[in-house]
Amino acid sequence: MKLVILSDTHGRHESLGTLSGDVLVHCGDAQEGYGCNPHELEAFDAWLGEQAFDHVLSIGGNHDFTMEQRVHRGQRPLHHAVVLQDEEVTIDGRRFYGSPWTPDLEGFAYYQPDDQLRERWAAIPARPDVLITHTPPVGILDRNRRGRSLGCPLLAEQLDRIRPRVHVFGHVHASRGICRRGETTYVNASQLRRDGLFEAVTLEL
Repeated sequence: MKLVILSDTHGRHESLGTLSGDVLVHCGDAQEGYGCNPHELEAFDAWLGEQAFDHVLSIGGNHDFTMEQRVHRGQRPLHHAVVLQDEEVTIDGRRFYGSPWTPDLEGFAYYQPDDQLRERWAAIPARPDVLITHTPPVGILDRNRRGRSLGCPLLAEQLDRIRPRVHVFGHVHASRGICRRGETTYVNASQLRRDGLFEAVTLEL
């Protein structure tokens, strides 16, 4: 299975052209702004519909206010992707679980205080093939340009129990990369850079 991973495209998705594979995963922050601009999300959705994939999965990020509002109202936020919010989907025998929440950013989309974050992360089932979050766990591909660790410690506490085969996320742009710890491959797929977007991350699953 060819897995193509994106995160933090911030409204600049079109520069990626047309991608192809089996499953496209977007780890949040499709939108650019700090408020609700439905046109940004509509443009992103239309672009997803042009990609050459059998399956497209997405979660929200802290800039995805429009997505969060639509989910809250019971609306379908995207027509060309399955949006996961504390949900699991199985594709060709592989289990994907998505959870969009972010700590420490009260006032942004998909913010959760610590007590609710504990519940969200505790609800993640053990041993998914792919865990999709927006925030990284603390200590793993989570340092900003000043060297400060911005990942979620409460998520990190659950990793020994969850033990995903692959954990994909974004949020901290400066720590884009791939590493392996134990049985898990970790991917920070943040796309945004000063002069555009990085190429998508591709994995064989």
